[in-house]
Amino acid sequence: MASVLRVAVYSHRSAWGCFSQFHTHSRLLAVPNTKMFIDGQFVESKTTKWIDLHNPATNEVITRVPESTLDEMNSAVASCKKAFKSWRNTTILTRQQCMFKFQQLIKDNMGRLAQNITTEQGKTLVDAEGDVLRGLQVVEHCCSMTATSLGETLTGIAKDMDTMTIREPLGVCAGITPFNFPAMIPLWMFPIALTCGNTMLVKPSERDPGACMILMELVKEAGFPDGVVNVIHGKHDSVNFICDHPDIKAISFVGSDQAGTYIYERGSKNGKRVQSNMGAKNHGVIMPDASKEMTLNQLVGAAFGAAGQRCMALTTAVFVGEAKEWIPELIEKTKQLKVNAGHEAGADLGPLISPESKNRVCNLIQAGIDEGADVLLDGRNIKVTGYEKGNFVGPSIIHNVKPHMKCYKEEIFGPVLCSLSVDTLDEAIDIINNNPYGNGTAIFTTNGATARKFTNDIDVGQVGVNVPIPVPLPMFSFTGSRGSFRGDTHFYGRQGMQFYTQIKTVTQMWREDDATGGKAAVAMPVMR
Repeated sequence: MASVLRVAVYSHRSAWGCFSQFHTHSRLLAVPNTKMFIDGQFVESKTTKWIDLHNPATNEVITRVPESTLDEMNSAVASCKKAFKSWRNTTILTRQQCMFKFQQLIKDNMGRLAQNITTEQGKTLVDAEGDVLRGLQVVEHCCSMTATSLGETLTGIAKDMDTMTIREPLGVCAGITPFNFPAMIPLWMFPIALTCGNTMLVKPSERDPGACMILMELVKEAGFPDGVVNVIHGKHDSVNFICDHPDIKAISFVGSDQAGTYIYERGSKNGKRVQSNMGAKNHGVIMPDASKEMTLNQLVGAAFGAAGQRCMALTTAVFVGEAKEWIPELIEKTKQLKVNAGHEAGADLGPLISPESKNRVCNLIQAGIDEGADVLLDGRNIKVTGYEKGNFVGPSIIHNVKPHMKCYKEEIFGPVLCSLSVDTLDEAIDIINNNPYGNGTAIFTTNGATARKFTNDIDVGQVGVNVPIPVPLPMFSFTGSRGSFRGDTHFYGRQGMQFYTQIKTVTQMWREDDATGGKAAVAMPVMR
């Protein structure tokens, strides 16, 4: 099965027409090398440091990702800087037209992008299509930037004087993206930056850069000028480079707490504008009056979809009062989920990204047991026929979890649901507000007063009422808070546009007397 899958992956890439553009065969290994994208060209790295990228379902090496050299990274920034000089002066209508073309190309290549995501990241094909679609929606919103980027004007602020504000681009920006959404998160970043007139350096996750590279092919096809987007690869050295380079004015980051805190502090210290979306511990509060069937289905999907590798996964269920009696039915619904390689028909969840991630998830389940919690469903020993070497963990449910336990305090990032029981809504709210994270939360109820109290009292940036994953559409902004976000301005929507622009105020005077040949004034000017 493994060898058959490898052949299938390579033939798909050849059919996509992208193999020769951003992959080249290594003579040392029978796998392709991932290229960089610099100044509008797919470029082979001259590095001596390579990262093996494994298919999570088989752990076979399917490509090698370079750690870009310092010269290569400098070349990418220089390309961005050069392109900015003309791109910033390109009319917003021209930028909009490029984005319209890019939007259509993403639609045309939806299946191709999804296949790559499934191969490199592991999620199911239908989930991978959702990954692309949510990014596409941001691109579609960028097409309306002619309206959302309007400034303000006040005429007659003083005699013959007007004042206006103008939104201007920052310059060279950078994006550092995570492995769990290899299409959506890059699309949160560079389309908005470009539409606002910036240029951008992207460093995709070294674990699955393929989707980003396909997007670069589409960028070129859409007619964006060479150099407006450049892509480098790597780990720590490339992150430090982005944080330190004086020509990079802003950094967008999505990823782990440790990396996000580091990037925010180092980038800010160097005078850069930084937005950093980090970890989460998202709670779902289940009230006894909730619609049981709908609630349980929503809970299962939100907890175990994408194998739990979502920063907005609903990982913690708080059952209020008699709602805890629904747990046996929750277990039965969870048992119906099918674990398999993401490209296999009927798969509900695929593998985790790496063996290290699998071990971490299994260790956190064990930690829950050691601290007194009850494992009602244990997916640690699951076997997937034909993919015995894959990084699979089956859906798991840990009950009677307490806030002091390690499995509660840490973001598990796997298909594990922690379950708590309380007597009242106030207790549930206290638990959530005492948690350091503030990414997302949800309440399931049929009572409007209960929902209103919850949304008013809860200290979390994104709240769902009977919506388990309350990620806003792009006309709004992603608004995680507290320990889940560092920075002042959030991703996409109006706040995303504000992040990638700066305000210039222009005060101008055109004297009416000058138009009629009046006498020159020598007295001190006085505004009236």
